[in-house]
Amino acid sequence: MNNIIGWLKEEDRLTIVYTAISALFLILSFTTQYEPFGINLAWGAILISGTPIVYGSFKRLIFYKDIKAGLLVSIALIACILVGEYFAAGEVVVIMMIGELLEDYTVRRSKMGLKNLIALQPTKARVLRNGAYEMIESQEVRVGDKIRIIAGEAIPVDGMIIEGITSIDQSVMTGESIPVEKSNGDDVFSATVNTYGTIVIEAKKVGEDSSIAKMIHMIKEAETKKAPILSVMDRWASYLVVIALVLSVLIGLITQDILRAITVLVVFCPCALVLATPTAIAAGIGNATKHGIIVKSGEALERLGKVARVVFDKTGTLTIGEPEVNNIMINQSVQQSEEEFLRLVSSAQLYSEHPLGVAIRKFATANNHQLVEPKDFQVIPGKGVIAQVESHEVVVGNPALIASYGFVIDKALKKKFDNENEKGNTAVLVAIDKKVAGIITLSDQLRPDSGRIVNEIYKWGAKISLLTGDNEKVALKIANEVGINEYIASALPEDKVKTVESYEASGQKTCMVGDGINDAPALKTAFVSIAMAGIGSDIATESADIVLVKDDLIKLPYIMKLSRDVIKKINQNIIISMVLNFGAIGLAGFGLLNPVTGALVHNVGSVLVVINAAFLLNKNKGRSLELGYQFKRVAR
Repeated sequence: MNNIIGWLKEEDRLTIVYTAISALFLILSFTTQYEPFGINLAWGAILISGTPIVYGSFKRLIFYKDIKAGLLVSIALIACILVGEYFAAGEVVVIMMIGELLEDYTVRRSKMGLKNLIALQPTKARVLRNGAYEMIESQEVRVGDKIRIIAGEAIPVDGMIIEGITSIDQSVMTGESIPVEKSNGDDVFSATVNTYGTIVIEAKKVGEDSSIAKMIHMIKEAETKKAPILSVMDRWASYLVVIALVLSVLIGLITQDILRAITVLVVFCPCALVLATPTAIAAGIGNATKHGIIVKSGEALERLGKVARVVFDKTGTLTIGEPEVNNIMINQSVQQSEEEFLRLVSSAQLYSEHPLGVAIRKFATANNHQLVEPKDFQVIPGKGVIAQVESHEVVVGNPALIASYGFVIDKALKKKFDNENEKGNTAVLVAIDKKVAGIITLSDQLRPDSGRIVNEIYKWGAKISLLTGDNEKVALKIANEVGINEYIASALPEDKVKTVESYEASGQKTCMVGDGINDAPALKTAFVSIAMAGIGSDIATESADIVLVKDDLIKLPYIMKLSRDVIKKINQNIIISMVLNFGAIGLAGFGLLNPVTGALVHNVGSVLVVINAAFLLNKNKGRSLELGYQFKRVAR
């Protein structure tokens, strides 16, 4: 919150102060009888907050022929003042100002993610100039420059490796949970990280043409394209203004009673209608918060209830986001137990920082294997590791590493290795004492409820797509396991954006669910977006409209159901407010209501709307987040 306040302009800070002062005047007017110089304290709220609304609404009407909710509020405000209902007048303007402040806060909050993304751009590059490498500003790098990148550094521009072998952490761009092996001739992207050794790349795309710069541009562009949902008041404003004025004039002319005409304007004072949406949304947001779901705006809840397609990212969303060991296959010709095999392999990985090595080590530790400290530990960038464990030489890596030592892989084991890769798993070969001893396969594990949640969303009639930066085999494997029919593999951030845009262009309101930096542009582009916060990046959570705080996907059906309940409650509140308003107009027309009793009726309507919305706070209380659903495979 302090960061947001720091971003505010001086006039925005003044608006907060003025609104707070107005609310204080309103509270004092309601709770005390104090009237200095015979002036109701509600006049403080009317003058401070009401003046800008009246001025702005009539200015838009006169100069731009634009009718918004502010005009109806202005008319109601003036009518309330004419009949001495000062508290009602102040109430309307304070509610309007609070709503505008909340909307402004949401906009500023969303822009913080863009600020974090810009910070990912490397500012320095080690470039070959005059026969020696020197550090320069990354903005000064030119196409064709040779850049040296050491282990742990981010790549400053898009380029091609011309020297060295390594593994690149591309999660920023593709979301892949496992670093990708790279060697001479392979392309690399800006802001991705070199994990092993030193490489030299030739710059191909620099400055605004680099991948990270394009991603930032896409997010900025998405922010400008995403049109806001008009409030209920703004959607109906032009009709309600005309209806209120026409009825007031007609009743005044027919009855020849100016007091009745003013009473019509008073009872049409849209307090209940102003409260219809924000009270339901506030209650819905409060309910969601209790279940670890942050909803950043009322628009997000409204949008979520209207989606026709849900688009899932894979890594960290449908899956846990970390590789895990799922199978160990030992060569039958090797006389070794699985326990001893795993102990030697995991001990050889004791100093490895590669995600695969870490996963193997975690698996062994979880199974109570006692690891020993390896000797002569060596990382072969892009291939694997070699170490001496007790009296055994252990080699763990890809086929290129095994082949470089002249070790022979028998046909049966090679077939198993190829089959695992075909299934979309990651397989590593293990050689012990110069013999190929077996295979360990790893994969990014599905979240326990992924398949159930996908089925539930299908049952609601929504379509589902999977977008992932992983290869075709991995994408197909995950899609089949969770039951998603449509998927797109090897998707870069711009591919995800284009896919979401194509769905939107076809009339399918889209909900994007993701967690990584690479998902941020698509999250911004989608009709509504949801981010996983537990392992998700700050940029993804700042870009999204809704955040699942504890990284629990099972909350997705809950918030989707809650959003529909909120929309129903908004519609109920609108009906309540309109029935009371038009009923009161009828009573006013027959002289059964005067301005004072008319003001009482419209305040009663406001109370009913608040009470009705409050039921959302405890909706589904005591029910599990699964909402008691019986998940079944459905035909698609």
